[in-house]
Order: sequence, then C-alpha cells, then structure tokens
Amino acid sequence: MAFGVKKSELMDWKAKVKQGEIAFLTHFWLDDRFPGCDTVTKVGCSDLDKLKTWGKQYGLEPEWIHKDPRFPHFDLFGDRQLRILKEEGYWEHIHRFQLHKK
Repeated sequence: MAFGVKKSELMDWKAKVKQGEIAFLTHFWLDDRFPGCDTVTKVGCSDLDKLKTWGKQYGLEPEWIHKDPRFPHFDLFGDRQLRILKEEGYWEHIHRFQLHKK
C-alpha cells in the first residue's frame, strides 16, 4: 500500500518515465514481505537500456527491474535507498521521509 505522495508528484514521475528520463519517486509503503521497510523509492525509465546502465553504477542487477509495461522501475529500500538518494542529491526525499533517522 502506497501513501504520502501527492498526485502531482506521481503524474510528474509517470511523465518523466514515459519520456525516457531517469525519474525518482519516494513514498511511504507497507508490505508484509519487507518487514522494517516503510518507504520505497521507485527509480523508473521507459528506456530499459538506460535504466540498466543507470542501475549498474549502483550494483543493481537488471533482473531486479520491475518490468511494468508502462513504468519499468527499480524499487529501492533501506540502506541502498538512502545511499543512492544521497549520491543522486535527492535530499528533499531523505528529509521529507526521515530516511536519515532509520
């Protein structure tokens, strides 16, 4: 279940993904399969080669891509999520979702 994201943020993420840009969307998220994780960052791009190349620099395996037909993306959680958001300069995501305190 996703929550804590504005409709305009979701629409912006979808538009960027469709345009072949690397786009970030962080939101609160609860899933029993991932205990202890209450946020996720979706890093999407409709250009799969571009998304794979982007992910490779962070050690993300191509098979980890959620191959949604319209919005392919990586799901980032925990320490990896925080490290990548820092390296990409998404400080607003880090502070808004208090990722630095986890």
